[in-house]
Amino acid sequence: MTAANGAEPKPDAALKNKILDASVFLDEKIKKDAALASDCLSDGKKWIAKVAADAAKSLKEDPQFFKEGRWTYERRYDVRSVVGDRYVSIVRSDYVDAHAPNTDVDTVLWDRSQNKRISIRPFFTETADNGPAMDAMLKAVVAALKVEKKKRDADDAAGVEFLQNLKPKLLGIGAVSLAPSTEAGKSSGLTFHYPPYAVGAYAEGEYVAFVPWEALKAFLTPEGARIFGGARPKSDEDATQP
Repeated sequence: MTAANGAEPKPDAALKNKILDASVFLDEKIKKDAALASDCLSDGKKWIAKVAADAAKSLKEDPQFFKEGRWTYERRYDVRSVVGDRYVSIVRSDYVDAHAPNTDVDTVLWDRSQNKRISIRPFFTETADNGPAMDAMLKAVVAALKVEKKKRDADDAAGVEFLQNLKPKLLGIGAVSLAPSTEAGKSSGLTFHYPPYAVGAYAEGEYVAFVPWEALKAFLTPEGARIFGGARPKSDEDATQP
């Protein structure tokens, strides 16, 4: 994400000292929603405070950690989709370089009508751990990851290793977002976002697994039936893969 003149945009929150350079960036679309922007900024500032405390502790324990200079932390909040002019999916991406670069990814689902974060539970008749809906969801995720892994010639393409990291429960299946759709105002399904190491070797990079809404049609609530429809745009498929 760069400014119009090619320069890096100014962070929305930052802390820079002799051991740390931490910054948080909000998508311009987020900034247009005061409640959402406030939520993301608060979350980002808490993250900066935590990494600053961690860095200070590391300095105290062993100053050699910083002999090569500051540790760099960057967090970005980017809008992935807006569904029904109500549900906003955000991808939160972290980059860390404590002289060994690493990345992480998580998601936020924001309900504009309530001005708060929610889960995908309102869209499904049941989401119990190991229940039928989560079992169906996990099977679809695994199938999507196998296809993507095969494209990358990953060693564990059969799914033996990475499958063990995923569980049929909302807090064990991966960070989820509502995928955009070819049909205006709808979502074409769910996308699950995985950082390096989560479902494969670090060299494989991040993965995004797409589950079309039709695969979960039997479990949709009336609200779920209202917001899902259409197909995943080809442009989105291209944008979410390396």
